[in-house]
Amino acid sequence: MESGPAIFVGTVFALFGGALLAWTAVRLRQGEPVAHGVSRVASATVASVAGTGALALGMWCLTRA
Repeated sequence: MESGPAIFVGTVFALFGGALLAWTAVRLRQGEPVAHGVSRVASATVASVAGTGALALGMWCLTRA
């Protein structure tokens, strides 16, 4: 009974983390800033850590379902 919400939340986190990592990679490859008003290195690092964390949390939720 609890696996339905866990699958939904895991899928949402995995999609968000994957999309954030892909968007960050595309912005860096094009030479565009990841966030305006912040250094490129700091914003890319924070976005990569957040994307990896969301992806890992999604995978953890999916293994618990």
